[in-house]
Amino acid sequence: MQRHDAPAVWAMALMCAVFAAYALYRFLSSVKRDRYFADTPLAKVRSAAQGFVRLEGQAGTAPGEGATAPLSGRACVWWDYQIARRQAKSRGQNEWDTTWDTIETATSVAPFTLSDGDSSCLVGPVGAEVTPSSTDVWYGITPKPLGVPPQLSALIRGEGDYRYTERIISPGVRLSVLGELRSHSAATDLNDHVRALLATWKTDQSSLLARFDRNHDGQIDADEWEAARGAAQREVEAAVGRSAADRISVVGQTTHGEPFLIAPLKGADLLRRERRHAAIALIASLLFVSLTVWAIEKALTLQALS
Repeated sequence: MQRHDAPAVWAMALMCAVFAAYALYRFLSSVKRDRYFADTPLAKVRSAAQGFVRLEGQAGTAPGEGATAPLSGRACVWWDYQIARRQAKSRGQNEWDTTWDTIETATSVAPFTLSDGDSSCLVGPVGAEVTPSSTDVWYGITPKPLGVPPQLSALIRGEGDYRYTERIISPGVRLSVLGELRSHSAATDLNDHVRALLATWKTDQSSLLARFDRNHDGQIDADEWEAARGAAQREVEAAVGRSAADRISVVGQTTHGEPFLIAPLKGADLLRRERRHAAIALIASLLFVSLTVWAIEKALTLQALS
């Protein structure tokens, strides 16, 4: 290297330092995710407490939700796709580069079910880091596929100016889910019915007093009103055929920074993947730190010669 190369070496040192910082960030993030996963015991849907949970079960389609991937029409519980268009860019002197410009992307937001045999819950995939059960890439001549199945992509690979990439989770796949479990109210409708029934009872004060005025003072006190509310709730539950405990459990995005993962892997396999990612990030960070130190020393040497 010549002395005038010092600015380029400083630029290299800066670039390596940025890569080192990013790799270190990825390492620390992977370690944090690994600890969350390892320290969160596997729970059953039926007995899982609300909050951060780890569940395993079979993926299924939620009632009333669509169950086909937009590009291929395949059955799925979750999908994500990208459409890119081929662009030829001149490098000069009759040389051309081919690049792919993304023109359309979309991701499923519809919830799907997770069943572990004893019970089931909904999984809302918005905000999750999703590992698909299959990824397919194929090509065509129109902005949207003309019905060529992704399975034939190997036969037509590279043909056409449009590239279609589709990721899906197929029904029946066994998933590991790490996220926040919340109880969504089927109880909301239940409470609305209870309030409506109590309002009806209040229009007939004589009957209301006869049923719930236990101390016979001619009015309903707080304890007696709570008894009336309990009776109304039992009547509504009997009418709609469910109990107050029968709520809709939903696993969704976390609220305190914990990871939200959906992956078609068993717990042990997912843990190994996270540890492998952490190891790769650590090795990369050490490599870029070494390159940064080397580049700084080289730049200082070149400056001293100037």
